[in-house]
Amino acid sequence: MADQNGTTRILLACGIGASTGFMAAGMRKVAKEKGLDCTIKAVSKSEIMDYADKIDVLLLGPHFASEVPEIQAQVASYGVKVMAIDPDYYAALDGEGILEDAYDLLDE
Repeated sequence: MADQNGTTRILLACGIGASTGFMAAGMRKVAKEKGLDCTIKAVSKSEIMDYADKIDVLLLGPHFASEVPEIQAQVASYGVKVMAIDPDYYAALDGEGILEDAYDLLDE
């Protein structure tokens, strides 16, 4: 999807946004190295709807995987794709793996 400038907008959300903040920083570094046009922001789960109309992909911390269907329903009208972050990538702070998953999700 992406915004009118072609920028892919990715939002990470977890309990308070702290661990996903580290994740987002790693993803931004990888995106810059690969020359990808994207914005990556991390927020607390309670802030998701504040960003629903400004994002293309929502990545939830793996501990919220069971909430993906519910959150998907909440953001469906905005065309946002939702998935839980792979627990192994999350534990390893693997920004590259998570970024690849986000782009794969967009391509589905």
